[in-house]
Amino acid sequence: MKILGISGSLREASHNRRLLQVAASELPDGTSFELYTGLGDIPAYREEDEDGETPESVGALRAVLHDADAVLLATPEYNGSIPGQLKNALDWASRPFPDNALRNKPVAVIGASTGLFGAVWAQAELRKVLTTIGAKVVDAELPVGQAHGRLHRRRPAGRPGPAQGARPDRRAAGRGRERGQRGGLTSASGQLRGREWRWSR
Repeated sequence: MKILGISGSLREASHNRRLLQVAASELPDGTSFELYTGLGDIPAYREEDEDGETPESVGALRAVLHDADAVLLATPEYNGSIPGQLKNALDWASRPFPDNALRNKPVAVIGASTGLFGAVWAQAELRKVLTTIGAKVVDAELPVGQAHGRLHRRRPAGRPGPAQGARPDRRAAGRGRERGQRGGLTSASGQLRGREWRWSR
């Protein structure tokens, strides 16, 4: 299975990109993960442009969406909703409707923020948009609050993080959101493992 990860933040060191990296470290054997990094290259959507030549960046987005077996979207929350650039990319991806690259595609939404609530409003908005587009959206949320401390915590010297191959503490698996909010990187990965994601078509 091939999973495509998309962060709704354009920041190189964004919390949501880091959350996707944690998610990638938790995938079972035989599952590949690709991080999409072209969000900032997508031009503003204009309906009249559909009749002309498709922008190269839009074509590339549609191609990676089409090739993926499932999509994992990690969104920050801007002013109570999803980032404009992410919504713009999804508007392009939704065309042509209804036979677009996300049609019947399994999609899950997660999110991280520096506040306590982990972008829950943005996640709800994003699930609504994806459902309207025609994706098969996982009916679950994974909010990671206080991400600046949980996803980027300094680790003891000589102890690599998951990106360098170490596995997070398995004791964190399955703990609920309330308890997980108190932890660091370990509890964030535990939340990811504890969710029963249903990727099948």
